[in-house]
Amino acid sequence: MSGQEVKIAFGRNIKSLRAQRQFSQADLAERADISITFLSNIERGLKFPKPEVLYKIAVSLDLEIYELFITNYVPKAAPKSNKKLISSLSKDMSKKINSAMESVFKKYLK
Repeated sequence: MSGQEVKIAFGRNIKSLRAQRQFSQADLAERADISITFLSNIERGLKFPKPEVLYKIAVSLDLEIYELFITNYVPKAAPKSNKKLISSLSKDMSKKINSAMESVFKKYLK
């Protein structure tokens, strides 16, 4: 999975999670204290947020950070054999990001 495919999958997750909560882009952008343009770029896979923005988005959606990365999205061109790999990568990345973020926040936000 390329870096661009990861950005696209992540962006689709954010858009889906936002829609599930019936938030407009403006609603989520305001809650996360980011611009609508930046959120739109994230959702379209053009940008990827820094850790502090990941945290703000997760809090705004009432989620843990790792939950932003759990995806069922598989690029249409991906062979079936890649589906398991993509799913495993998503779960592993989610766990590692959550652990790393917890360490950072414990260290700096005591």
